[in-house]
Amino acid sequence: MDIKVLGTGCPKCKSLEKATREAVDEAGISASVTKVEDIVEIMNYGVMTTPALVVNGKVLVKGKVPTVAEIKTLITK
Repeated sequence: MDIKVLGTGCPKCKSLEKATREAVDEAGISASVTKVEDIVEIMNYGVMTTPALVVNGKVLVKGKVPTVAEIKTLITK
């Protein structure tokens, strides 16, 4: 599973990255979690409001920080 956290480095973006890593660990799944800070790459996903969560190329969350439990639900569907 390829997970990307899109954000320019704001506190919410950092919170989403931390929560995503926690969710992956708790779910016990094999996933690559990367942080994307390049504004052009973020815009290529059609995201105008960060933070955003992209799983396997699909934008699942944008503009908010979901809880660890919500992220686990999204990545284990």
